[in-house]
Amino acid sequence: MSKRLEEKVAAVTGGASGIGLASARAMLEEGARVVLVDRDAARLANLQQELGAAAIPLALDLLNPEDCASMLPRILEKAARLDILHANAGTYIGGDLVNADAAVIDRMLNLNVNVVIKNVHDVLPHMIERGDGDIVVTSSVAGHFPVPWEPVYAASKWAMTCFVQTVRRQVLKHGIRVGSVSPGPVATALVADWPKENLEKAMAAGALIEPREVADAILFMLTRPRNVTIRDIVVLPSNFDI
Repeated sequence: MSKRLEEKVAAVTGGASGIGLASARAMLEEGARVVLVDRDAARLANLQQELGAAAIPLALDLLNPEDCASMLPRILEKAARLDILHANAGTYIGGDLVNADAAVIDRMLNLNVNVVIKNVHDVLPHMIERGDGDIVVTSSVAGHFPVPWEPVYAASKWAMTCFVQTVRRQVLKHGIRVGSVSPGPVATALVADWPKENLEKAMAAGALIEPREVADAILFMLTRPRNVTIRDIVVLPSNFDI
């Protein structure tokens, strides 16, 4: 039985942990070669040993402009082509805006918004030339609802909702699909930064999902017939209530 992503090359930013790693594992299981893009070189080396030769490590700090600009050329050096980009790298801050550190705000907005836009910008010419491609952005349910305890994070994900839907309309004529996956709370390191009372409440209520459940939604998006685009999937724990 053929695997659904056989002969595809994917790249996953933030691929060494959390949703990114789960996404990479899922695509590898479906026959893709996957470039795992992450700043943690040691972790990437260990993952390549664990996942095999189809998992291709690419150590980059996407917040470094030179590293960020080199992403696509280095992917092409390693894998010769790119069929799928999962723009997943991101970070989180919550709590009252008045208590936020300005440098932390800059870092989060740069990674959650600017880096994603630059990564997509850089891969589009390659995909347009080939007349095919898939781009999936990790957004959040916070990109659809004004979550009051995370105004900066939610703003970054609202920006991604707009970005995905506008770019999708621009590149559909080139055979490129663009969509986003918007999880609720996921059991990753990011939720460690939640306000303590919200995290404790979510854990007690079973209102967290696992990264693999988000990866399953991404696989669903990627494996639809080419005439079908999944614009956005919101993936929530059944017990989660914002």
